[in-house]
Amino acid sequence: MSTIATRLGKVRGLDSGNVKSFLGLRYGEPPTGPRRFLAPVMASRWRGIYDATQYPNRAMQERTTGTLGQPTAGALSEDCLFLNIVTPSSKGQLRPVLVWIHGGGFINGSANEYDGSVLADQGNAVVVTLNFRLGTFGFLDLSSHGSKYEGSASNGVRDLIQALQWVRENIEDYGGDPNNVTIFGESSGGSLVLSLLAAPSADRLYHKAIAHSATCAFMPAEDQTEKLAKHLGVESTEYLNKLRSMSAQEIVDLKLRFRVSVDGKVVTRPTYQAIMERGSAGVPLLTGTNRNEGTLYTKGKDAAQDHYPVVNHYLAAEMLCGEDPEQYLTALQGTYPDASPGKFHEMIWTDMFRRTCMQAAELSSLAGPGGWLYRFDLPANLPEDSLLGATHSSEIAFTFNTFANPGTNAYAFHDRNDAVVRNVAQQWSDTIIQFSKNGQPNSGGLPDWPVYETGKRNCLIIDDGFKIEPDPDSVHRRLWGG
Repeated sequence: MSTIATRLGKVRGLDSGNVKSFLGLRYGEPPTGPRRFLAPVMASRWRGIYDATQYPNRAMQERTTGTLGQPTAGALSEDCLFLNIVTPSSKGQLRPVLVWIHGGGFINGSANEYDGSVLADQGNAVVVTLNFRLGTFGFLDLSSHGSKYEGSASNGVRDLIQALQWVRENIEDYGGDPNNVTIFGESSGGSLVLSLLAAPSADRLYHKAIAHSATCAFMPAEDQTEKLAKHLGVESTEYLNKLRSMSAQEIVDLKLRFRVSVDGKVVTRPTYQAIMERGSAGVPLLTGTNRNEGTLYTKGKDAAQDHYPVVNHYLAAEMLCGEDPEQYLTALQGTYPDASPGKFHEMIWTDMFRRTCMQAAELSSLAGPGGWLYRFDLPANLPEDSLLGATHSSEIAFTFNTFANPGTNAYAFHDRNDAVVRNVAQQWSDTIIQFSKNGQPNSGGLPDWPVYETGKRNCLIIDDGFKIEPDPDSVHRRLWGG
């Protein structure tokens, strides 16, 4: 164990190989009791020695396991505003900082599922992973119930901004450079990365962004007062009091679903608009998707499911930022007339993430900071995942290079003993580290990777090797009108 002195007080962490881990550092006061549904409050100093040797509480959620079913440390609690830090050292020259935002559909997941130890050691970087409010606690719009609830639809985003502010004020004590911070995340975590691009209060708290398999903010926040009051059996005037009096588990049991929204106070405009408005004052963006995103949701099976038609329409509308998706759906069916219901559903999932990341990369290049687009194609090769191909979230283990840590609790779809897997993971994680250092991904190991821009549309393909391919999405791009 190691004890270091920080500006907030002394803190005890874990020594693990070449890195030190400080787990469960509180960045926000408990958002409980009268603070439920309100903006976060910065955590204060502590007395004595802070024990940072155990994983912290995870946000309240439906899952008791990790996002992909793996055992995960940390109790479920409304008191969840904690972060974990892995650092090579608290001394010496300040290091680049990577701040990870987990996925889980805005309702599940935690920082505790991700192992930053390899990335920190390999890149001489500081890796921070965040827990933040999820579901109803983090994304319910209560703005019609008084000024103090304005922005409540983005409380989860506010938590991230609070954590980034904490990092700015305190990360030097852990060896990190507050002037070189990269935010990165996957799925809903990637969506939150893109939403932060449109949150002015976060603008100077990070300097680069990486969004894996993301959607973007474009829809206004939705006031659900009437609908939920009816569901809870109360008058609209008693709705807020009812929510504040319910237990955290009772609120989770409502099973509400959320997306990131433009609330007008925290996230002030759509992502694409924000990228263009910020122009050269914005940040470099590395983004991309996986070749077979949708197989995670079909398990690679062809059979029809009752929910497919409604979900297909929703996903396609999301892809098109709220536009009518019927023309796209018809064109997709016409292009693949023999596709099974399962394969059709998979393609829509894949297109939703793909179009979003392509648009964000293209606009980032047009605006000035630069946008780089990848596609991860290396198929899963564990027997239980053999039908999934390069499925949603399968690139995460490569981003963190967790294959190099045999003791990790992180989930992987690939065999860690496979030489190709280990080589690709090493090179891709080196690229992530390179981008975090100077805002461009090119280094010795990969072919030269140009920005993604109208015309050439150069994309990095990650398979058993790496190659640059011009416009690999031309067929589907025509289907969605891109």
